[in-house]
Amino acid sequence: MAELGDEAERLWTVPELARFLRVPVSTVYKWRTTGDGPRGIRVGRYVRYRERDVAAWLAAH
Repeated sequence: MAELGDEAERLWTVPELARFLRVPVSTVYKWRTTGDGPRGIRVGRYVRYRERDVAAWLAAH
């Protein structure tokens, strides 16, 4: 199995993103369905957010 090493980036859960942005979890889910929020990725049945995608979204808004 390949090691992640320095390339590993922590993925944020929906509640972690909501806490960071100080918005309700429901807002993050709404953004997900409308395409207004940060880019999320699917990991199995879960949605996760890369820190760099959140930072890019914040910079653009």
